[in-house]
Amino acid sequence: MKITLWKIRKENSDNINQELQWLGNSLGLFNLRDRDSSCFRVFITLIRKAKRNQPVSSDEIAEILGLTRGTVVHHLARLIDIGIVIKEERRYILRERDLQQVIGDIKKDMEFIFSELDKVAKDIDEKLG
Repeated sequence: MKITLWKIRKENSDNINQELQWLGNSLGLFNLRDRDSSCFRVFITLIRKAKRNQPVSSDEIAEILGLTRGTVVHHLARLIDIGIVIKEERRYILRERDLQQVIGDIKKDMEFIFSELDKVAKDIDEKLG
């Protein structure tokens, strides 16, 4: 799992796309090289499918969005690395049905990682005297 968190000022908005963009940017999902917002579009597709508990293939996402399968697979691999998406057989889905649960899971993952880091740091400090 590799996640980068960014502290980004949140604008008050009732626009769901702006809120999703802020969430994704805060999680380091999207970057400036993604000029056509293809990662964002893949992310939105997965959110919609998760709400209906419908895993989706990379070919289906590519067809829905008019993207190449290679582009979709690239973004799916990144979302899997971050820990937001899981692969079940040859299909993909968010790790939870709701974004709030996804964020909660990531928070638990990070707490576990920091707990392990804390233990190792303590052990190192004790060994160094």
